[in-house]
Amino acid sequence: MTVDLSPSPRQQAWLARLRPFAPILGAIVALILGGLLIRLSGVNALAAYLVMLQGAFGGGRQLTDTLLKMTPLLTIALGLTLAFRAKVWNIGAEGQYFIGALTGSIPALTVPALTGWLLIPLMLLAGIVGGALWSGLAGLLYIKRGVNLIISTLMLNYIGILLLQYAARVPLREPNGFLPESAPFSSNAQIPPLFPGTRLHWGVLLAIGLVGVMYLLLWRTPLGFQLRAVGSNPGVARCSGIPTSRSILIALMTSGALAGLAGIVEVSCTYGRLKPDISDSYGFTAILVALLGQLNPLGVLLSALLFSALMVGAQSLNVVLQLPVSVAQVVQALLVLCVLTGTAIAQKQD
Repeated sequence: MTVDLSPSPRQQAWLARLRPFAPILGAIVALILGGLLIRLSGVNALAAYLVMLQGAFGGGRQLTDTLLKMTPLLTIALGLTLAFRAKVWNIGAEGQYFIGALTGSIPALTVPALTGWLLIPLMLLAGIVGGALWSGLAGLLYIKRGVNLIISTLMLNYIGILLLQYAARVPLREPNGFLPESAPFSSNAQIPPLFPGTRLHWGVLLAIGLVGVMYLLLWRTPLGFQLRAVGSNPGVARCSGIPTSRSILIALMTSGALAGLAGIVEVSCTYGRLKPDISDSYGFTAILVALLGQLNPLGVLLSALLFSALMVGAQSLNVVLQLPVSVAQVVQALLVLCVLTGTAIAQKQD
């Protein structure tokens, strides 16, 4: 005797209505689970979330910190969105971020007297090219030798990070300096603020503008169609005449280019010099940002804002309630897991 466990027509109708809200329901479940974890730590969960919200959006300084933290996350995650849409698993954004920071800093340190309207675009271009070539190396290894992309991009992370650390300690180190960092950038090499007296810079608007560019690229251009076709079914795409190898390389190098861009923007605006500790694991966190955003540029924007708010709010959580910053990291992981799980369950009902 068999029992039919399939949903009734009425249940299927309700599931169809709830399907668009699956990511939101998943986020709610994640916040509830995170609240239970916080409660087990001996702290009221609602009070903890309010402290984090206040720490991220409670004033002009807090909002500025959140937007500045969002900028590299959003830029990198948009590049990863393009790669993941093509089923190109780039796990090397952290290394590409560091290489972009390194190559973009070279013009700032070698021709500091160049006028800003020439020097800053040159720095950005150098960062983009550095990140693109670094990711392209993994792409060529995959296309020519079949080297697994996940492994190669992951391993290149450490090489890229160590290269920057070496450059900051030896060839680019500030003369007569005591710390492993370069000389300060000249004012010509620093991206100016949006408004005088604020820390918000033009890199914030650049990252937000890239959301629209990436949306148009993915859904309004032949290249975007080719990348999505390769990600959907490489065999069918190949039989349709789409050059899959070239598409994979383009997706990977574009992803690396945006990571490199994020690296030099962060160095120019936030640090003003090349130094080893220029990342708060942005390259790895951006993977979660892209996944939580459902690989949609608009969703990635909201996801990057949420993640940056959690990262900034976690500092207040630590200061006010003496909870470790890792609590926010657990909430981030729960968000991704619950949202992806809810989406997968909803799609399974199709």
